[in-house]
Amino acid sequence: MTTLSKHVTEPSVLHNENHNLNTPQALTQCLDQQRQAFVQHGQESYEERKQHLLNLKLLLIENREALIEAINKDYGNRSYHETLLAEVITVTSDISSTIKHLKKWMKVQKRSVDHSLYFGAKNRVIPQAIGVVGFIIPWNFPLNLSFSGLSSAFAAGNRSMVKMSENSVHLSELLQQLSPKYFKQDKLQFFTETGKVGIEFSTLPFDHLMFTGSGVTGRKVMAACAPNLTPVTLELGGKSPAVIDPKYPLDKAVERIMFVKQFNAGQICTTVDYAFVHESQLTAFIEVTKKWVKKHCPDIHNKDYTSIIDDTAFTRLIETVEDAKIHGATIINLSEQEPDAKTRKFPLMLILDATDEMTISQRETFGPIMMVKTYQQADEVINYIVQGDRPLAFYPFSNDKILVDHYLKNVLSGGVSVNDALFHVGQHDLPFGGIGGSGMGHYHGYEGFLTFSKMRPVFYQASFSSLKFLMPPYGKFATRTLNFIAKFKS
Repeated sequence: MTTLSKHVTEPSVLHNENHNLNTPQALTQCLDQQRQAFVQHGQESYEERKQHLLNLKLLLIENREALIEAINKDYGNRSYHETLLAEVITVTSDISSTIKHLKKWMKVQKRSVDHSLYFGAKNRVIPQAIGVVGFIIPWNFPLNLSFSGLSSAFAAGNRSMVKMSENSVHLSELLQQLSPKYFKQDKLQFFTETGKVGIEFSTLPFDHLMFTGSGVTGRKVMAACAPNLTPVTLELGGKSPAVIDPKYPLDKAVERIMFVKQFNAGQICTTVDYAFVHESQLTAFIEVTKKWVKKHCPDIHNKDYTSIIDDTAFTRLIETVEDAKIHGATIINLSEQEPDAKTRKFPLMLILDATDEMTISQRETFGPIMMVKTYQQADEVINYIVQGDRPLAFYPFSNDKILVDHYLKNVLSGGVSVNDALFHVGQHDLPFGGIGGSGMGHYHGYEGFLTFSKMRPVFYQASFSSLKFLMPPYGKFATRTLNFIAKFKS
């Protein structure tokens, strides 16, 4: 077991109490400071990287309750247990896993050489830090998404600037206070959104920028990065479907789908956005779902049921339901309680008979509303899904391996959980990332290390090089030799 030891740093000039961190000038100053420190220090050793990861973990452990409470204030009400599970436990486990594998990841890799021309030479790939990595973090899992990204960036030996969401004010202000106790400014700095920070942040010439959020904003971020040729990783979400094989135990499928759907009140980019149910099981699916909700989420005003993040999001959900109702959909309120604008508590709902013109069919729901569609054959499900953007996640429920493989071969998505939902995201040895409309690039585990590293190819020439005989002016020997090699290689 690794022993944690705090590395208290000297306060930086930017941590002066009278200095406003959240200005365009502060952003530029911090980037310049971090880049200069990177150039002066050079590549970090294994011991240095490990210590930074330990400090990242220590920040979470020593301030756990304060961090959880800050997130709760930002939400209005955020389930304590959901924050503990999805933010604290998942991230500390991620960091521990990264530390465990770090030395192996950092090793120089041997690669093969074409000895017909380069006899005696060597090829190596050297993992090296790239510099300063920027993160633009959403509000739904602010600790998880920031610290898991930092875990990958720090493992790769980089320095980082993190721009938090305008809906995470309490948390971001707390992180700004806590960070100097564990990291120097030239290693890590958090920024609070004030209305202009995000725009300026995405235009900075980072060595890599990772954005998590909506597809609309993601396109703007990518455009802002283009003039600087800043590489980007985009995690964008979308409409992630589940499909239930009629031979799979229905109660088990409902239990697993609805646990994920109520988690964080559905405000998860990889939640089950809509579910395909065999037409023979629709009535049974609704009844089983009602029973599950009555048992596990009987009262939306319970502190275990998370609030919708703000009034704008709450109104959007109200309008989504009204739009579906106006256009002829069937609305099933599973909680039998009305949405409460004061507490921003929104009940779990099913929407049946949705059509393509409805908002629920066109946009990511990002709330405790689930569209339910029926099907007869598996190919109906496949054809529907592939007509839209590739989803960030896909959830087939079946014990039929042939059927599951059929879905996996024909439905391309960012990631998959088979016979469950969401939990592929928490596997530290699996890469996480979208494709197409749901994003680009990966992080988590080794793939996260690769994303924020330059895997630098190096060719070491031997003391004697046979290429000296193939230099101009080219004669008969060069002609015969090259023709022989070409024939041999064909």
